Amino acid sequence: MNHPKIRRKYTWKFWIIFWLVAALALFGWYIFLQIQNRNIENLKPLTNILPVGPERKNELAVLANIYDKMGGFSGEKTFLVLFQNDMELRPGGGFIGSFGIVKTKNGKISGLDVHDTGIFDQRIPLTETPPVPFSDILGIKAWKMRDSNWSPDFKVNAEKAEYFYKFGEGGENFDGVIAVNTDILNSILAITGPVKINDYPGQYSDQTAILQLEYQVEKGFLEQGIAKGERKNILGELADVLIEKVHKFSISENLELGKRMESHLKRKDIQFFFKDEQLQKEIDEMNWGGRVKEFDGDYLMVVDANMNALKSDICMRRKIDYSADMGGENPQAVLNITYEHTCRSKDWMTADYRDWLRVYVPKNSFLEESSGPEGDVVFSQEFGKKVFGMKVFVPVGGTKTITLKYNLPEDISREDYKLLVQKQSGSGEVDFSAKVRRADGTSGETGGKLTSDMIF
Repeated sequence: MNHPKIRRKYTWKFWIIFWLVAALALFGWYIFLQIQNRNIENLKPLTNILPVGPERKNELAVLANIYDKMGGFSGEKTFLVLFQNDMELRPGGGFIGSFGIVKTKNGKISGLDVHDTGIFDQRIPLTETPPVPFSDILGIKAWKMRDSNWSPDFKVNAEKAEYFYKFGEGGENFDGVIAVNTDILNSILAITGPVKINDYPGQYSDQTAILQLEYQVEKGFLEQGIAKGERKNILGELADVLIEKVHKFSISENLELGKRMESHLKRKDIQFFFKDEQLQKEIDEMNWGGRVKEFDGDYLMVVDANMNALKSDICMRRKIDYSADMGGENPQAVLNITYEHTCRSKDWMTADYRDWLRVYVPKNSFLEESSGPEGDVVFSQEFGKKVFGMKVFVPVGGTKTITLKYNLPEDISREDYKLLVQKQSGSGEVDFSAKVRRADGTSGETGGKLTSDMIF
């Protein structure tokens, strides 16, 4: 009599982890696991039975709450899903080449429409003034949805994307906005193995799919006689293939997918913004909302924006070296950002790297010296931070180092120094090192791969 109970408990443990982590990310690529005949209306209390630590239970409880609110159990829900191509890095994660409108009800997708932003943007009037770099560098005269993620803060981007959707006479009212970066597709394909899509050449694997899809929507569709307005239909067809594969996953494959999706949440490859204020508060506490944070110590965030360098971010390697000296008369910082363009020639998707760099530092910091940028450094303030903005140019096969030397504000504690470094969504793994000379003359240093926000 006891054996069924033991097996049931193990089954709940497994399926909660898988549903709450994997399903949310797959949802972003048009794949929302349609849970049938489970009679589940509230998963959150079930997380209490899991044999994990308090922090992990809290994460799973928030994921359960997201699932409950997203699933449309209390009525149909509608979400705007932004597909961000991080091979063309933008402040919010990547160029928004397409977006989806997803409706859910009773734990299932009740409606799905996918739009090419290039086509949708034709509906938006030419009246919205773009950020200065768009107009000065690219000559863009009007701001539209494809460029809406200009902020490193996802809440700002989500609200702007919805604004442009309405401006283009979109008729839906959204319960939330979700951004998904391209690397999530690789994680799914790493488990399914290569897949074939009917009527399209070749196979799609975790090593090749992103480049193949990019070629298909930029050049391949012309060779195949596909209308430009239908060039991104391949994404939906790929989703159909992956849904069938995922539904046949073994327990070990489901667990592996869950682990990968949890990693994507921490790396900001998935970002959430919901209208439900309590739910959003929980998401922000987990750092899944892509917010620029307030902090009572030293602060650094490096934000890049690919400015018409095609899909060259696939070739870019970044390294950040930071040092702070708290022992002098004035606290000082030196920041070196090194860009390496690893491609060796130009082609249809690779060019010299042209970038608009913004460096967010503590408010009242004062730039003393700079080297490496093209032209002058531009100063502004945002999110309670000082912002240094500048053009960066890196030729194919070349390397460029930007050096900024600046005074830190006096209100940063010299005795209890701490540093928050926030990672830009879509920037991948960034080599990072930090050194500090404390007020008492002692020193400390750290380093490694910056894959998520970190406090040192």
